[in-house]
Amino acid sequence: MVSAARLPRPLLPVIAVVSVALIACGTESAGSGAVHSGVDRSELEARARAAQVSIKNVYVTKVPGYEVAKQSVGVLGSDGFSATYVKQETGVQIRLAVDQGSMDAANCPKTPLRGGNGDMGGVVECVRDGNRWYRTSGKQHEYASEVDGRLVQVNADTGTVDRATLRKAAEAAHTASDAELDAVLPPKQSSGGQPVERGDLPPVGDGAPNNKGGSTG
Repeated sequence: MVSAARLPRPLLPVIAVVSVALIACGTESAGSGAVHSGVDRSELEARARAAQVSIKNVYVTKVPGYEVAKQSVGVLGSDGFSATYVKQETGVQIRLAVDQGSMDAANCPKTPLRGGNGDMGGVVECVRDGNRWYRTSGKQHEYASEVDGRLVQVNADTGTVDRATLRKAAEAAHTASDAELDAVLPPKQSSGGQPVERGDLPPVGDGAPNNKGGSTG
């Protein structure tokens, strides 16, 4: 079932949200640790390539009351992955980002927090919390951890998501199973991902549509 959640700017005013019931018949929702899927692995890999995301970088998490905003799912950098989890009742967001990288005491204060509104260019303060770094900057905070050469960052606004909730989201973050990949990856396009050819575009010039009568621009 697909529902809608209202998000604050600058994200889309209304964004489609993947319900935890999206995966059908004998499978489980994204973030649940499911390992079975009715979708062929090769199709999942093709969908990841079409999204320009390395399938190994696709992570999911599970936070009670939050669901993946489908339109937020996308590539980060060259082949990284990002997604936003939204609390439907309020529009509060938790952002998940995975990309190649590392973090230690030396580069933690030099590495910007990921995404969202607020002060992204401010001073970054780092505190070690178990095997993760708890990082704050302006109105943002996040947990960051290095896993197999990847940097997993879970980020939110300090005014809307408390540290305990953010920690739980970070602890639950894991590599997506096939069922979870099926839930979060953009669907396969029937056209093979290629743009639909338009017959009303001129072969020369600036490519502006032909608005003469009889055209379908």
